Amino acid sequence: MEKRIRDMPMEGPSENLPEPANLRFLRRLVTLLTVVMIGGLLVVVSLLVIRFSQTGPTLPDQITLPDGATAQAVTIGDGWYAVVTTDNRILIFDQLTGALRQTVEIE
Repeated sequence: MEKRIRDMPMEGPSENLPEPANLRFLRRLVTLLTVVMIGGLLVVVSLLVIRFSQTGPTLPDQITLPDGATAQAVTIGDGWYAVVTTDNRILIFDQLTGALRQTVEIE
């Protein structure tokens, strides 16, 4: 049994055929989406770099608590910081001097 292959001229994609409108729209849409995603990724990365390069809030090296008070949590405000103690008190200190400003009892 002998196989014969016909010699037919190879025809490539014709350069004269117009691109369908919906295919052109889809190609442009995918290109636009790619550009927007790359731009968004650059924005997210730059915001992360800017945020992590900033210095955090400053706390004093030592905090002197009243006798019998044990710190449970700390929060920082503008010009003050607060220490929540295990005996249900909130102690508010001045951020610059470290002096106790206010004591709030929690019921």
